[in-house]
Amino acid sequence: MRLLIAAIALAVAGSAQAQTWPDKPVHIIVAFTPGSATDVIARSMSNELSARLGQPVIIENRPGAGGTIANAFVAKSTPDGYTLLVDSSGHTVNPWIYGNLSYDTVKDLKGVTLLARQPNVLVVSPDKNWKTVSDLVNQAKAQPGKMSFASAGVGSATHMNGEKFKVAAGIDVLHVPYKGTPEALNDVMGGRVEYFFSPVVSALSLVRDNRVKALAVGSPQRASVLPDVPTTEEAGYKGSAYNYWAGLLAPAGTPPAVIERLNKELVAVLALPEVKERLAKIGADPSPISPAEFDALVVRELVENGELVKAAGIKAQ
Repeated sequence: MRLLIAAIALAVAGSAQAQTWPDKPVHIIVAFTPGSATDVIARSMSNELSARLGQPVIIENRPGAGGTIANAFVAKSTPDGYTLLVDSSGHTVNPWIYGNLSYDTVKDLKGVTLLARQPNVLVVSPDKNWKTVSDLVNQAKAQPGKMSFASAGVGSATHMNGEKFKVAAGIDVLHVPYKGTPEALNDVMGGRVEYFFSPVVSALSLVRDNRVKALAVGSPQRASVLPDVPTTEEAGYKGSAYNYWAGLLAPAGTPPAVIERLNKELVAVLALPEVKERLAKIGADPSPISPAEFDALVVRELVENGELVKAAGIKAQ
């Protein structure tokens, strides 16, 4: 009986809290550096979300360890709707990459909504005589173990996209992790690594200036800003598509009414023409889904990425 009364009291308290929420600034913790694709997506809608909530929305960056620093911080925060997380699809890779995480990906963080999806683009140096993805693959097969691909870090979306393509194409190439996307792009342009699945926002101006060549995009669909560039699946490599997303999550225990309110407001914000335009400029597409759909996506991708990590032989850090 005491447990029942306590549960009812907790539910009543949560409902009352949700009715007054928000009555102070909301902090959104971004798991990556300022200027990263995930950060740009978060900031593209923060002003509009603030206007709809009637409170400041403050973006804070807590990068490091593939996003796990920010994840751990938010997972341990008070679940009152005032500390939230924007993370990328690396969220479902990290449990397989980093040992002994201080939080549980499924139990400690709950989905609010996806914000946007953004493709990676397979880029090479213009000095390479490859015109198609098959040209690159054929050379890799002719020189097993001799070629390399760059990433923005172990477990990043750029890494996983590269590994998924590597497995689908059946090629033996070396993974070279960098501190970030700019460093990886520099070495692709310099010919020190053969290719890189770059976030389209980072590579777009280089593609247009012919400083790198775009052979394909690694997403399930073509990129709206590069409509003539095929996907790796269209190029003939079934199972190579990688789904990069940025999404908003909350600590487990956040009142359902708060999560529902956030989801409702973000669906409206993501439909605004000015927000769509901002996202389009970086090649991102608004992709709101329900909290339940987001949680199901996390569970599904955890399984898929665990299989990919094992198939690619990626070692835990």
